[in-house]
Amino acid sequence: MKLTVLVDNNTYIDQYYCGEPAACYYIEADGRRVLFDTGYSGLFLRNAEQMGIDLRGLTHIVLSHGHNDHTNGLKFLAEETGISQAELIAHPDCFLPKYDGTEFIGAPYSCEEILQKITCRLCKTPYWLSKHLLFLGEIPRNNDFEALSPIGKKGLPEDSADDYLTEDSALVCQHSDGIFIITGCSHSGICNIIEYAKDICKEPRILGVLGGFHLFEDDSRLDKTIQYLEGCQIRQLYPCHCVSLRAKAKMLRTLPVNEVGVGLTLSVP
Repeated sequence: MKLTVLVDNNTYIDQYYCGEPAACYYIEADGRRVLFDTGYSGLFLRNAEQMGIDLRGLTHIVLSHGHNDHTNGLKFLAEETGISQAELIAHPDCFLPKYDGTEFIGAPYSCEEILQKITCRLCKTPYWLSKHLLFLGEIPRNNDFEALSPIGKKGLPEDSADDYLTEDSALVCQHSDGIFIITGCSHSGICNIIEYAKDICKEPRILGVLGGFHLFEDDSRLDKTIQYLEGCQIRQLYPCHCVSLRAKAKMLRTLPVNEVGVGLTLSVP
């Protein structure tokens, strides 16, 4: 597997790409060309072009969840390169309307609209894109320290409910010597995601984890997350997007934390 960060909050010194508070990763594995999340704007298209990555050949688009900093780029991709040639994979709730107060924070298309534009596999259960690439589907939330508060509302305003981001998922790349996990925001809990990936893949060895962990405060949740991650003996961690500097600094004391920015390229293994 080869992974390239097309969008992240951060950029590198002396690499002249642009960032935004969003996430988008390009992945090549098993002959598949996968876009995992699409950022907030068309920025990922400009970065990909500058990196020499042709997104017209995408085979799959995978969405981690329905927030607009992970899905809004879909409309730019559809307008500039087209998406009809690819298959879109996401949880069925990914295209529900989402609001934070009066602000719309959901995907740019409704479920009905996206089904008109691209072949979709909307699934709650795990789905193998290829021999080695796995979409986890809905993540069981078993860790009490990762209990989450709702973020806004989902559904139409006249029939809305608290949004616990039940659709939040992740992508796993499986190799003979372990698994590599790619997350969006980990609203379902980074430890819950890792446990589910280990269970589905029947593999306790974690080569690495890259993505948002949704950790901001120096609190008991961060301490318990660090304790869990230490026990996993993960080879490399790449926290980005929605992880505060404070959380990264504390993780760095005992964990193999790496810097992430637009343009990072990883080959696994």
